[in-house]
Amino acid sequence: MRYIRYAFLGSLAVVLIAVALANRDIVTLTLLPAVAEEWFGINHAVEVPLFAVIFLAVIFGVIIGFVWEWLREHRHRADKTKAEKELHKTQREVRRLKGREAEKKDEVLTLLEEAS
Repeated sequence: MRYIRYAFLGSLAVVLIAVALANRDIVTLTLLPAVAEEWFGINHAVEVPLFAVIFLAVIFGVIIGFVWEWLREHRHRADKTKAEKELHKTQREVRRLKGREAEKKDEVLTLLEEAS
């Protein structure tokens, strides 16, 4: 299994390097469109390689996906916590009732021993 993981990571590295080498051109990223620049008077621009834009977009998308799923599954985690609390409460009640049952048996045995 370890070799399969290494093979996968190696092939992923080769693909990412190939994408980076194929997209080395410099692109300009601007914060606002040209029309908005006229309204606000500022427009920040950065020149970066295209592969950096691609990789950052993929990373940003994965992060948004993780956060979205974490928020979506909140109800399931809350239900699990509630069920676990109920289970512990029930287990405590069972232990308490078993303790009472053991006390009753002891009392009955004591009465029987006294009677004989």
